[in-house]
Amino acid sequence: MTDAAEPAPRPRHRPVVADEPGDIEPASVTPGPIAVVPTAEPPLVAAVQREGGTVAPLSASTRGIVWTAASGADSLGRLLHDHPHVSWVQLPWAGVDAFADLLASARDDGRVWTSAKGAYAQPVAEHALMLALSLARVLPRRVAAHTWEADEVGRTLYGAEVVIVGAGGIAVEVLRLLEPFGVHATVVRRRAMPVAGASRTVTVAELGSVLASAEVLFVAAALTRGSRGLIGRAELERMPRGALLVNVARGGLVDSEALLDALETGRIGGAGLDVTDPEPLPDGHPLWTAPNCIVTPHVADTHAMTVPLYAERIARNTRAFLGDGRFEGRIDLAAGY
Repeated sequence: MTDAAEPAPRPRHRPVVADEPGDIEPASVTPGPIAVVPTAEPPLVAAVQREGGTVAPLSASTRGIVWTAASGADSLGRLLHDHPHVSWVQLPWAGVDAFADLLASARDDGRVWTSAKGAYAQPVAEHALMLALSLARVLPRRVAAHTWEADEVGRTLYGAEVVIVGAGGIAVEVLRLLEPFGVHATVVRRRAMPVAGASRTVTVAELGSVLASAEVLFVAAALTRGSRGLIGRAELERMPRGALLVNVARGGLVDSEALLDALETGRIGGAGLDVTDPEPLPDGHPLWTAPNCIVTPHVADTHAMTVPLYAERIARNTRAFLGDGRFEGRIDLAAGY
């Protein structure tokens, strides 16, 4: 997460906690020493300690683990195998696809698993709105221009038909940021449970039908085995000609080749991608120069933003681990996120 030697600065954002899945078993943990691994970073250690938690090296008495690396599922799996009495594991990112195999094997382990989902929603949603507005006003072409082109090209987000795939903290915050624009928003999620700010909520089975009227599509879902390639050639062809796509979740949710074809033929009016497949996007990849396409290198939530937000998530979950309150960001092991 960080090489900082000082406590994390005060967050300028707050977490956005969406409704938790209703079928997760109630939390049952055994409080005890917490190991912050593989690197005991000072801001994260301080977050545990200020809530009354004890930070100690891994031992037979360890009962909680705060994981600080974006990867290393195999190492974490071995660590848990060697320390079977650990009852709570905290992962550092909202997306846990890098730990998919480990989470699948942990479905019956009795542990409480938490992630950072919702913790980074505000900066990511801010980035998503920036991408959508930039595409609507054709900024990729405008910023590259060296001659005056008063061509009257551009569109507005006011009153737009918007589809958001996903219903987590990012989706909730995108909806809040879009309120002043008076959009008509449809949320696509696993279950058709209502989401505040959305005109309607539908299941993934209805994705194709709602895309037919989508002027702007925001992709903000978790990447799982079932959602990989969710936005493919057929889905892009269902969208109105010239529609815009913004992906701030995971690159694997969108078929890159199909998206490139849609951009080059004008089937899609623009794409804003903070995540790509492959990632990092190689030099010379055609998405770099595709029409009205913006690629940012997975920086919607920067280091300066994530460290204090992760520290806050750790603090709140340490409190829950010690019996005061509820865990935030519970991972549904059956769903994989």
